[in-house]
Amino acid sequence: MDIFLLCVFLPLVTVAWGQYSDDYYGPYNYGDNDEWVNVYRQGFNFQCPHGQVIVAVRSVFSKKEGSDRLWNYACMPASQSLGEPTECWWEEINRAGTEWYQTCSNNGLVAGFQSQYFPSVLDREWQFYCCRYSRRCPYSCWLTTEYPGHYGEDMDMMMYTYDYYIRGATTTFSAVHRDRQWKFIVCRMTDYDCPFQNV
Repeated sequence: MDIFLLCVFLPLVTVAWGQYSDDYYGPYNYGDNDEWVNVYRQGFNFQCPHGQVIVAVRSVFSKKEGSDRLWNYACMPASQSLGEPTECWWEEINRAGTEWYQTCSNNGLVAGFQSQYFPSVLDREWQFYCCRYSRRCPYSCWLTTEYPGHYGEDMDMMMYTYDYYIRGATTTFSAVHRDRQWKFIVCRMTDYDCPFQNV
């Protein structure tokens, strides 16, 4: 009988542990009713609530809609060890039709995206909304794999590891497919203030 009860309750305990564990961010809430933050060929401005950062990015591509994408983002509160954001700002614009690499200046973390569509190049320009948490510094940074895996595919990037944050991205643009592939720059942040800043 004890083995039977173990077989019945172990899966329930495992699911409950996964829902409340601090080892990952999920599950994600992509806004109300899974709606997109934009419509095709239109600009958008998305910002996480105060004290939250981007932890997931979803997108679908449509060639017939001007080789454009619909976008959606999920936010989660930053770790309590970081405290409250001390400053937030919009980074410089990354121009449409070009490849680019950008991290949030001043050791900031990505907390939003702004984008405008340009029909002349069938591409978007981008800006990151960044927030700084006191004087915390990034370390153990790495690049994710490419999202999407191939031009024109759907995109679903999620941060599975707690205490890792998106600090920026590098993108490649295909003049043939009129689409982008993204690699996100992901870092841990120190639990203490540090004496230097990046630029």
